[in-house]
Amino acid sequence: MSGITRPGAPALKTIPTLQAISPVDGRYRRDTEPLAEFFSESGLIRNRVRVEVEYLIALSDAGITGRRFTDEEKTYLRYLYSPMTVEEANIVKQIEVRGYEHIKATNHDVKAVEYYLREKMKGTSLSDSLQWVHFGLTSMDTDNIAYALMLRDGIEKVILPKLEKLVEVLDALAEQHADLPMLARTHGQPATPTTFGKEFRVFAERLERQLEQLRDFRLLVKMNGASGNDNARVGALPNVSWLEISADFVNSLNDPKGRISLLLNPITTQIEPHDTYAELFANFRRINTILTNFAQDAWRYISDSWIVQKAVEGEVGSSTMPNKVNPIKFENAEGSLGLANAFFEFFERKLPISRLQRDLSDSTVIRYIGEAFAISLQGYSSLLGGLERISVNESKVRQELASHPEVLAELYQTVLRREGVQDAYELLKDLTRKGEGRGTTMEELREFVNGLNLPEHVKRELLSWTPEKYTGIAGEIAGTKS
Repeated sequence: MSGITRPGAPALKTIPTLQAISPVDGRYRRDTEPLAEFFSESGLIRNRVRVEVEYLIALSDAGITGRRFTDEEKTYLRYLYSPMTVEEANIVKQIEVRGYEHIKATNHDVKAVEYYLREKMKGTSLSDSLQWVHFGLTSMDTDNIAYALMLRDGIEKVILPKLEKLVEVLDALAEQHADLPMLARTHGQPATPTTFGKEFRVFAERLERQLEQLRDFRLLVKMNGASGNDNARVGALPNVSWLEISADFVNSLNDPKGRISLLLNPITTQIEPHDTYAELFANFRRINTILTNFAQDAWRYISDSWIVQKAVEGEVGSSTMPNKVNPIKFENAEGSLGLANAFFEFFERKLPISRLQRDLSDSTVIRYIGEAFAISLQGYSSLLGGLERISVNESKVRQELASHPEVLAELYQTVLRREGVQDAYELLKDLTRKGEGRGTTMEELREFVNGLNLPEHVKRELLSWTPEKYTGIAGEIAGTKS
């Protein structure tokens, strides 16, 4: 086949990280760089080219272009987006903003992709099919599918593995500390004991539940023209089943082994309503909220010295206090995840709204979705970094629990109820709630039990309990995965 050499283009100017406006491309670039392949403008351009190429091939396969492309021609077309270098994406950008060689500036990003493809096909055996590029489509048909591919691939290849790693680490901590008894706190006050492992398991399971929803997610996309009625394609070729072709085309973009898939929405205006985008972003807001909760709890455990952090050689915790080893990874994660959720919440409110059949107010907003995922990724990386440098201070945890024997009051009053003792709750309340700010001692509990009018075997039962034993099925729960 007569091919086209790849014309050179001036390389895009590299912005030093110190001059980047957004921290995701500056300070946190080392954490967020894996997403650049998908959420950068070059990534968007590549996906636009992919949609246009695969649509053109689909038209050929359906016999609409007048002939079916050869395997060699299809390979050539697909090579235009896989791989697509930054330099080639820059050609498309030049066509859009200032023109390229004989092509005048389009000031339209999707039209620039069309002209780029037509230029690539000229002088080849595909030159007889130039008119079929972008046939019967509006730019939103190309764009909404390109963004869906961007979301799907970025989440599946970068975000999901990072979140699954977090679940894996939390699972390991849950199993490792399944039976380590720990003082619980409700309302910040000493409460019925739990185990350290069980508390890790709670977060692992909460996160896994959200990931299960994410792994089976379907993003709706549209391909039905300027007002959603396929006017142009039906008007030009009324005997073609365009709805079937569009559905098959969208399905062809899915990976059978993939977890997030694209699905045609046949009932839209010019714009796909983005309701599934809002659902996806809500899923991530829940994920980020769960992990914010974990970051805050970890911070508190570190503050109480129940969790200790490994000091990193050369790392400074404070510019004035040499002793400090600050929980900065968990603090950074909390801040990042909160900021990402502010983006996601706005996207949920804004993107599903479009005046009448179409307005352009979503176009600017949707370009920032990569920012929200990059900030989230930075938060996930911070959490993993924090988890890598912690260990549980078992002796401190046990010591703290032992210093609060009053947590047995719940058990005592429950056993007394079983034995028919009236006002059991009130008896324990009077014993354990002291106004002078000190807790109840084990000696006071023993004196209380020995003074009860109960059978000796019941007294022995009560006196056999210690706070460390009073953990219910926490250890069993900690070792259980859904």
